[in-house]
Amino acid sequence: MDAAEAEKQVGRRFTWPWFLVAVVVYLGIIQGLGQLIGVDTSSSGDSRFPTTESLVRNALIPIGASIVFVAALVTWLGWWGEVLRYRVPVRRWVRWVPISMLLATLVAMNYGHLGDQSGSLVVCLLLLGLFVGVGEELMFRGVGVHVFKRAGFTEGKVALWSSVIFGLAHVSNAIGQGAQAIIQALVVCTSGYFFYLCLRVSGVILLPMLVHGLWDTSLFSSMIGAEPVVYPGAILIIVLQVALIVVLVVRRRAVNPTRTPTSPA
Repeated sequence: MDAAEAEKQVGRRFTWPWFLVAVVVYLGIIQGLGQLIGVDTSSSGDSRFPTTESLVRNALIPIGASIVFVAALVTWLGWWGEVLRYRVPVRRWVRWVPISMLLATLVAMNYGHLGDQSGSLVVCLLLLGLFVGVGEELMFRGVGVHVFKRAGFTEGKVALWSSVIFGLAHVSNAIGQGAQAIIQALVVCTSGYFFYLCLRVSGVILLPMLVHGLWDTSLFSSMIGAEPVVYPGAILIIVLQVALIVVLVVRRRAVNPTRTPTSPA
């Protein structure tokens, strides 16, 4: 980053080591409150949230508190203008990343199972998707992306490190899920890169928030209630994840637009 770009930066200076500290605090709020006020669901089998109370106490309240923390952090930094917008050009074909993810979430949503649940549980599930989308995107594609951008990282490294830290943050789920959280963290790293591309496509953080929220809602739509079910439509999420990984490995160098002779370096 040159001197001219550094002078344009507004708000407080926040280095990436301090960002890691903020991530630890963020995770501590979620896991700590979950342990403090959470409901024991170990006897509910594969159901993550067998009742409305378990969803509210194990997820909504802790994640809601983490959103308050991230919002306070962004306010203290004075970064709202940057966090809400990220205008970095991208090639047109990348638009298919958010489009395909949105379509997949609509197909993979288990509408039949949701119809068998109480209205309060379904409403809380939708709120959970909203909370996850807002909180995690604000933390990792909002603060995280800009921390590495301000540090002078190339766009590729901004995408890489913000996605890796996003994935590693999910290792904290091992507290409640055991060793499978390690596999989840590896998968989430790639999802983080897809959400980053959603940010690039739209130029505003609202799109990755929407995609992320619906993505998680569709994944949880078969895992709530007293009797979770196996839904074949969820396979589409897995297939799309693999397909996007293959496409982006092959075309990762074709994400940024080709510079014209008059384009700045």
